[in-house]
Amino acid sequence: MSPLEGPSVRRVQAALEAAGSPARVVALDASARTAAEAALACGVEPGAIVKSLVFQVGGQPVLALVAGDRRCETTALPAALGLAGQAGRADAALVREATGFAIGGVAPLGHPLPLPTAIDASLGRFPRLYAAAGHPHCVFPTTLEELTLLTGGTLSTAIACP
Repeated sequence: MSPLEGPSVRRVQAALEAAGSPARVVALDASARTAAEAALACGVEPGAIVKSLVFQVGGQPVLALVAGDRRCETTALPAALGLAGQAGRADAALVREATGFAIGGVAPLGHPLPLPTAIDASLGRFPRLYAAAGHPHCVFPTTLEELTLLTGGTLSTAIACP
C-alpha cells in the first residue's frame, strides 16, 4: 500500500483541500522523519523544512512550527502564544493524542482539535517550504503565508534560534 493511501495522510490531504489549498501530499522514496532527512529527500536546504514540534504550556498542548535549521526557544513559546507557564516537550503519547499523528510524521494541520500554534518567522527566508504530512515518507509543499493561513498560527521572531 502506498503511504498516500494511509488514513493519516488522507486526513492531511483532506484538511488541505478543505482550506482551499492547491497543495498535494507527495510520497518520497526516502524517509523525511527528521529535518535533515526531509531536506535530502526534497532536495532543499534544511531551513526549508517545517518541523512540527509539540510542547505543553500549563498542561495545554501547543504546536511550534520551526525551520529545520533552527531549534525552538522554549522560553519564548508561552509569550508568543499569549499563555502563562513554562513550555515542556510533550511525550509521544501526548503528541499522538493532541495531533492524531506519530512523531516523525506530525503535520501542522489535520489535528482532532486546533492547537495554539506559533510559527518561526525565519521560515520566510524560503519561497517554498515542505511540511510533514502524516507519514515519515510524506510531505506537502507550502509557503509561510499559506502555512499561517492553514494553521491560524502566530508568527514569531522569538521562538527559534540557530
